[in-house]
Amino acid sequence: MSRDVLRVADLGAGGLGEVLELAGQTLPPLLERQGVALVFERPSARTRNACEMAVVQLGGHPVTIRAEEVGLDEREQVEDVARTLACYHSLLAARVARHSTLERMARALLTWPRPVPVVNLLSDLEHPTQAIADLLTIRQELGRLAGVRVAYVGDANNVCRSLVDACALSGASVAVASPEGYGLRPADLERAEGLSSEAGLGGQVSCTTRPEEAVEGADVVYTDVWVSMGDEQEAARRRLDLAGYRVDERLLGRAGAGAVFLHCLPAHRGEEVSAEAIEGPRSRVWRQAEQRMHAARALFAYVLGARPAGTVSVAPAARG
Repeated sequence: MSRDVLRVADLGAGGLGEVLELAGQTLPPLLERQGVALVFERPSARTRNACEMAVVQLGGHPVTIRAEEVGLDEREQVEDVARTLACYHSLLAARVARHSTLERMARALLTWPRPVPVVNLLSDLEHPTQAIADLLTIRQELGRLAGVRVAYVGDANNVCRSLVDACALSGASVAVASPEGYGLRPADLERAEGLSSEAGLGGQVSCTTRPEEAVEGADVVYTDVWVSMGDEQEAARRRLDLAGYRVDERLLGRAGAGAVFLHCLPAHRGEEVSAEAIEGPRSRVWRQAEQRMHAARALFAYVLGARPAGTVSVAPAARG
């Protein structure tokens, strides 16, 4: 059996907690003399560097594969790519345009002779490794996750969805401020509420169209680009619709006294964030970027069956 992580919810509260603990521990060379396929259908800077170094730290050999080298569903069918890579590698991690691509990869390997986990490095639906890095940063800065108040300002995109679910599983509450048409969907709210109930730690999610309301008294203020990959044709309209959702010093001033600012990067100063906010004393953006490597290392170790020190080892969960 293999342990895929395509969405934050796949981890559950227990699994997410284990990944966070693994991130701070010295891990054995779980991938010694083994390869990891890192497929990038979308461009990458932090994810590629973080994941390659994470594999090296686990003793393995990362093989980065660009979109034109595999041509998913153009040069070769997604399922055939997954099976071919599974012939050589112990883990398959991919950054893709459509979430369904990851689901097809995982299904193709269900009956593979040996476990080859599939990990989401970003899709149009979610960004789990970013959310893990976010929680690591928040815990490092504030010393806790349960009871933390997070304000997310802007387009409720894949990064936002993963952040909301991760906070729900760890007891943090999130207020999402977005203009009409850019907020969380009813299904997103329903899923987050279910995850919060599962965790039993009191995390809540709320939505508003007023950034000031979301940020008031928050411990963490978070934003992301207004034009994500795949949204380029809508760039002009998005910039107009989101113009009132910039995080600047004025907005940060409404947050709690010790609040920190996060941004998953890349940042566009003058659009979703002011230069003063991202370069200011509240910003923890570069520490957050560094945590991407620790998050990837811990998640890869987890899907390979590693457990935090002091816990009882169990067999990986079966795929759904």
